[in-house]
Amino acid sequence: MNTASHSSNNNHALDNECLLSTLFIMKQPALGQKISELRKRKGFTQEELVDKCNISVRTIQRIEAGEVTPRSYTIKTILSALDYDLESIAQEDSPLTSGFKKLMLLEIDDSKKASFLINHLRIAWISGIVYFLLGFAELYIEYYRYNDDQLVVTESMYIVIKLISLISLVLFTRGFVVTGKILNNYLLRITAFIFICIGVLFYLYDIVSLYTMRLDYQFILGAEAITYGVIGILFGIAVLRLKDSLGTIALVTGVFELITYGFMVTVLLSIVGMFMLTPTIILEIILLYKVTEMVREKIKSF
Repeated sequence: MNTASHSSNNNHALDNECLLSTLFIMKQPALGQKISELRKRKGFTQEELVDKCNISVRTIQRIEAGEVTPRSYTIKTILSALDYDLESIAQEDSPLTSGFKKLMLLEIDDSKKASFLINHLRIAWISGIVYFLLGFAELYIEYYRYNDDQLVVTESMYIVIKLISLISLVLFTRGFVVTGKILNNYLLRITAFIFICIGVLFYLYDIVSLYTMRLDYQFILGAEAITYGVIGILFGIAVLRLKDSLGTIALVTGVFELITYGFMVTVLLSIVGMFMLTPTIILEIILLYKVTEMVREKIKSF
């Protein structure tokens, strides 16, 4: 056997080992349930599966019941008997992961009706308006909290405002995930999702810090400016790529985002970026409204 062929076989073996290792992420009882599901899908009884893979009935029963975690060789043998590809099962998401993707609209079934997209886009731009208006209240509260160490509202009211603002931010930003899906803009989808994750992180910190020792607020504000700035610049680039589909509104919004988040990432000029957020968010709301109308018009044309 030549060196290239030997290397290819080794790589194939390594790939299989990696796939088998991934299977162990699907722990019992999930693995047993999956094997049981595959067996029933093929129309096999446990006894018929035993005949095909030469494993005892008791072993199959215990695996499907989740009582034991089988060795990699046993998994491979069972899956082979069920004509199921290792890579397919390794790439499947857990119910939790799949549910999370659907919640964030990262995974949208192509069979979903256009009305599904319109409803979520409408929710997004309306949530954007709520987020925009709450931003002024947040700015007022945070100014006194961090500069005068004074909470001008009750803790309960502070938490309610923060949670409503967070929810509206998530729903607003999900609109860009949907837009990325509709217009095949992967960069927009992934940066919008990262924006959601960052928002959740910083909002939860604001709430938790009410009851724990706070970090230096200048450090926190600097970290927010840099984080939002870097992702925001990528987000702006993604929005600029929509100009062929959405025209001037995408161009203007993208330029404002690049300027706004460009100021933020410098930290020293982040205060300018904060003021620039006002027209930028307004433009983002208009952009999502425009996408909603575009989808609606497409439906009418059909």
